[in-house]
Amino acid sequence: MRIFPVTEKILLQDFLFATLKDHKKTKIKQILKFGSVHVNGREVTWYQHPLKPGDKVEILSKERAATERSKTDLGLKIHFEDKELLVVDKPAGLLTMGTEREKELTLYFMLTEYVRSQSDDESGRVFIVHRLDRDASGLIVFAKNDATKRALQGHWELATKKYYAITEGTPKETEGTIENFLREDKFRRVFSTSKDHPDAMHAVTHYRVLRENGGYALLEVTLETGRKNQIRVHLLSLGHPIMGDAKYSAKSDPFRRLALHACFLSFPHPATGAIQTFHSPLPGPFKKIFPDIKD
Repeated sequence: MRIFPVTEKILLQDFLFATLKDHKKTKIKQILKFGSVHVNGREVTWYQHPLKPGDKVEILSKERAATERSKTDLGLKIHFEDKELLVVDKPAGLLTMGTEREKELTLYFMLTEYVRSQSDDESGRVFIVHRLDRDASGLIVFAKNDATKRALQGHWELATKKYYAITEGTPKETEGTIENFLREDKFRRVFSTSKDHPDAMHAVTHYRVLRENGGYALLEVTLETGRKNQIRVHLLSLGHPIMGDAKYSAKSDPFRRLALHACFLSFPHPATGAIQTFHSPLPGPFKKIFPDIKD
């Protein structure tokens, strides 16, 4: 097994071409197809998998690779997939969709290429149904066609969305509801506003405290509405920002990420009407503070 550090943003195949100079391109493609390439400990066969500084690429022997086959070639956990939709776990730090500055290091880009690779004519697509903040992690659903997207979004109020959030300090009330109006300013910061403001958006968040430990609290948060940065702004309004959320006044960041994780998602399947329910466990770093949480 050989391990190679990544020092720049680059696609996996380009990295391998530059690193394995003694290999022909056809050989490198075979290594990828067979599952001998691991990124940060997980098998990746998708040649356009985006790499970033700090990633580690491992080249396994054919025998070792055969014993470590993963369920997905994305480096992502797929909770559910059929011809209508995909439900996956988004890692923290990955954009849901592209921006003017970043178009490829996104979940949308990765899943688009994945779905295309599964179709005979490479015509597959994914459609964004909802989003997670870049620094949050957890469950997110994508549609595979426009009709499914419209069906999901048209009945998204039927979906149940729950999150784990670690706050600085503990809210005075162990459970409650935060309801107000939010708006976004020209600097893309969201804050509370009057309901009479023309850009005001009604926002409702329910929460309950699950645990307290060392100046932090673990909350289960349920969204009734889904506004941009809603949970982050609402918990700040209680005087308890989310750990790692410097944008909204957090003072601590031990995990170097936002301590917000989409842990539960339930919605009617747009084709069958059957209720689909998914759970994503408390992330490993969170368990360092709350080791007694059993998922």
